[in-house]
Amino acid sequence: MSNTYHDLVNQTFDFPQEGFVVKDNYLQFNGVDLKKIIDKYGTPLKMTFLPKIGMQINKAKKMFADAIKKQKYGGEYFYCYCTKSSHFSFIVEETVKHNVHLETSFAYDLEIIRNLYQRKKINKDTYVICNGFKTKAYTRNIAQLINAGFTNVIPVLDNKNEFEEYKKSIRSKNPVKVGIRIAAEEEPSFDFYTSRLGIRTRDVLEFYVDKLKGNDRFQLKMLHFFMNKGIKDDIYYWSELNKVLNLYCQLKKIAPELDSLNIGGGFPIKHSLAFDYDYNYMVNEIVATIKKVCKANKVDVPNIYTEFGSFTVGESGAVIYSVLDEKMQNDREIWYMIDSSFITTLPDTWGIGEKFLMLPVNKWDEEYQEVHLGGLTCDSHDFYTSEEHINAVFLPKSKSPSQYDMRTAKAKAIANVDEPLYIGFFHTGAYQDQLAGYGGIKHCMIPSPKHVVVEYDKSGKLIDWLYAKEQTYQSMLKILGYIK
Repeated sequence: MSNTYHDLVNQTFDFPQEGFVVKDNYLQFNGVDLKKIIDKYGTPLKMTFLPKIGMQINKAKKMFADAIKKQKYGGEYFYCYCTKSSHFSFIVEETVKHNVHLETSFAYDLEIIRNLYQRKKINKDTYVICNGFKTKAYTRNIAQLINAGFTNVIPVLDNKNEFEEYKKSIRSKNPVKVGIRIAAEEEPSFDFYTSRLGIRTRDVLEFYVDKLKGNDRFQLKMLHFFMNKGIKDDIYYWSELNKVLNLYCQLKKIAPELDSLNIGGGFPIKHSLAFDYDYNYMVNEIVATIKKVCKANKVDVPNIYTEFGSFTVGESGAVIYSVLDEKMQNDREIWYMIDSSFITTLPDTWGIGEKFLMLPVNKWDEEYQEVHLGGLTCDSHDFYTSEEHINAVFLPKSKSPSQYDMRTAKAKAIANVDEPLYIGFFHTGAYQDQLAGYGGIKHCMIPSPKHVVVEYDKSGKLIDWLYAKEQTYQSMLKILGYIK
């Protein structure tokens, strides 16, 4: 019986899979030769494969278009990108190339909107959905954009007091579009019953009648529904969606200007080779459910807005490490020590126990073993010890017994005896830099790794370029006040 890592994967999963193939014993990611990238830039490194963003956007647009056609649905579909997932310029600019709209979360987001407009990446008709609890600076920036003629900036009211800020600061001659966010009920396993964000369901109708109905300056455009757990095929999701749809129908009967439903909370992405999610089924069921409830209540169906962050950028990202050493700490536990830190580069693994799709880049023809992965910090929680599909991590042996027997330089070169094991964590493109912060001061002063961007040039050839070098000790010492 063969015990190579390649055999393990082939016996456990349907492999190769979309985005992953092994050629000449090295893993390729969306056609990118990872060994070539490693040889050129070294590890640790972050990598962004930009074309994946457009692929994801077009995938969602097609699914909704197909469902709308199949269900003979009367509304339109609008794809919004959540900037909080990744604010990097090359990310956001790639999204807007595909005719999408934007969703913001804080005052500084709107400075990005201004910058994109000044550089003609977007126009004043682009929808900008302004979510989150609003600070004074946030409401002020929203008002400034609307006053400057951005016709589709839609502040989604998180509380009743927020509306008063717009009444004082917005001077638009045309009616200002606003949305209302519903305070959704959290799933039973959550720490509390109702989301801290949004207006209570029982207060929405009264708020509309008291503040918006008959108001010539403002019109209710959108009802916003956000599920923290995302769009999943379970009783909880369908129950909450139906509650919101019934509220939408009640509002629509007294608010004819209401014409949009924002089903925020996005699709899951692949964090394991065992991932199985029927996107087409879910989209079709969502569209069919909205139509069914609206028909039963005899109201027109709404335009559908989605806010996809992780789905947009998550699968474009990868982080690659080298194994520095192998440590046997007791009779059973083998540790592979990586050349970075999970806490500083993949904070979701540490903060919420998130699992990412993890595969070795090389040594696929070596025997495998169960291991634990350890980061460089002195924190006992800087580790990765289980996969999403199994409570363990299996990786190739960093050096096989056969390699130790190699004697000649030629034999060593053929076997790549001196080449370390490279490990890739994939679909890491959303939130990791936003949570850890790019640059700055990290735990144990572990530097932010270099960041490489891969894209197609005008001729369709893959090219790579260095977005950021590895953080230097000088930059940290300056932040800490040691260097003036």
